Amino acid sequence: MGLGPGATQVEAWEQVKRSRGRKKGEDGEDTGCWFKFRLMGSCISSRSKVDNSISSASTHYAESKSTNDVSRDQPVVPVVSSTTTSNAESNPSTPKVGEELKVASQLRKFTFNDLKSATRNFRPESLLGEGGFGCVFKGWIEENGTAPVKPGTGLTVAVKTLNHDGLQGHKEWLAEVNFLGDLLHPNLVKLIGYCIEDDQRLLVYEFMPRGSLENHLFRRALPLPWSIRMKIALGAAKGLAFLHEEAERPVIYRDFKTSNILLDAEYNAKLSDFGLAKDGPEGDKTHVSTRVMGTYGYAAPEYVMTGHLTSRSDVYSFGVVLLEMLTGRRSMDKNRPNGEHNLVEWARPHLGERRRFYRLIDPRLEGHFSIKGAQKAAQLAYHCLSRDPKARPLMSEVVEALQPLLNLKDMASSSFNYQAIQAERAGANNGRTQHAAHYALKNGQQPARSLSNGSHYHPSPYRQSPKPNGKHP
Repeated sequence: MGLGPGATQVEAWEQVKRSRGRKKGEDGEDTGCWFKFRLMGSCISSRSKVDNSISSASTHYAESKSTNDVSRDQPVVPVVSSTTTSNAESNPSTPKVGEELKVASQLRKFTFNDLKSATRNFRPESLLGEGGFGCVFKGWIEENGTAPVKPGTGLTVAVKTLNHDGLQGHKEWLAEVNFLGDLLHPNLVKLIGYCIEDDQRLLVYEFMPRGSLENHLFRRALPLPWSIRMKIALGAAKGLAFLHEEAERPVIYRDFKTSNILLDAEYNAKLSDFGLAKDGPEGDKTHVSTRVMGTYGYAAPEYVMTGHLTSRSDVYSFGVVLLEMLTGRRSMDKNRPNGEHNLVEWARPHLGERRRFYRLIDPRLEGHFSIKGAQKAAQLAYHCLSRDPKARPLMSEVVEALQPLLNLKDMASSSFNYQAIQAERAGANNGRTQHAAHYALKNGQQPARSLSNGSHYHPSPYRQSPKPNGKHP
């Protein structure tokens, strides 16, 4: 996390553990077939339950966990037993849907068979991805109705199925319906409808063809262009500003991160996954007290330590994501050298320095970014990541600061300072490479394979994304 909790705080959290036993190809990355098999493995059990449509009054919905990506940041969860919750977010053992569901009139109500047919029986070819809530499948429905249609016709949708694992999943399903059923904005993913039959809980969203920002930043071979990064940052900021300052009732998003920012065909950013969203404080209240939920690496330090949630908690998370877009690095990355695991802690000393900030910029951009734009964005990230929540800007101020950065044309590739930094970086890299080669030869190992351009190959710690058309809510 940006100001990562100290040892005592770390002990106060139970991090969800991922299995790291992955079959790898020769280059160290998951092979495409194995990834698809892994992804489907955890979805098959959910699918069998969906197909069987088991009805039971005693069904429990446990806290949902993401299992599709071992390199993803860990969800932040409290040290309470999986069968208990804090007073702030307690739940009955059996959901009383009628009392909890506040359905907006514009949402369509689907039957389970409608969605089963729309996704071609939840077949593997329709799988888009998997998140903490459950598996997401691509489907096709009528433009203005609920009936399934032939693939490639009608309206393309993303159908999210609920993992039948416990209480938290049902709670998040309710939050999704109740928030997105009322909230309409160009920078929020549109919820089209829902299905609730016996123990079945499904959600139907607009289809986002370009998947998640996470996918583009960390999994694609080609780097995301600077102008598109700024466009995405502005769109995401507008979405948060709407939630905080324009919605009828203020909403705290609570889980702002790259995997929850989805992109349409034109790279317009839309916030997805409102399962952890909370109503903001009302009246003379300054914060919402709640057990701490979110994702390790993005959650604001004061929220982690106290459980006091405010809109400024989202501002901190935005600062982390903006830093990820500037650097091309993940918020938490154990594959980095010591001292660089935590992105915010590594970057903070560079953010306020006019010359040193060049060291932050994603080297894959190769100088194709605006100097003024990068400086302004780095300063903005610095303010969003302030240790004092009151010193962080409002999201409307963030939008105002980002707006002018979209059309700047002063490319760093022609800057003397940038060229000097690049030369310094190249020298340091050559020194490290020579040291590594010397060490390898001394120990009877083969040096790293050399690429055609003279650089050295190192297996990526990140798996390539699956072929299907992107990740969805």
